[in-house]
Amino acid sequence: MTNQSLLVQQNAAGSEKPVRGRVGNLTGIIGRIEQTVDAETVAIRTDIGFDIKASNARKSRYLYELNRAMKGLSPEDLDEDQRSGLFRLREKLEINEMAILAHLNAVKEVAGMLRDAIQHAEADGTYSANPAARA
Repeated sequence: MTNQSLLVQQNAAGSEKPVRGRVGNLTGIIGRIEQTVDAETVAIRTDIGFDIKASNARKSRYLYELNRAMKGLSPEDLDEDQRSGLFRLREKLEINEMAILAHLNAVKEVAGMLRDAIQHAEADGTYSANPAARA
């Protein structure tokens, strides 16, 4: 079925409820998530001051919307554009995951270097309370 036709879904009581609005909104939701994921992926790679926490909250909110819009729908309820949009989104999320993992690994590496520098500084007496220990 296309999102132009009225889709109907039966609930547990056997009554029918329309799902056309949710299917129609699906394309917009997918588009918003794609834009957010693309922007986050680029920013993680290029912007040292990027607020990953705010971006993650935005992604989570949009993914929640997607889950609500998809609830109770079958693949047959989606048109080809929506199915390809979901496929594209999956690919973009995989690329985003790789960027996040690379970022986390870089953070771990820098944290390790800082830890080693602090341990080295403490071991050579630089921060010792006894000035004679530095000599």
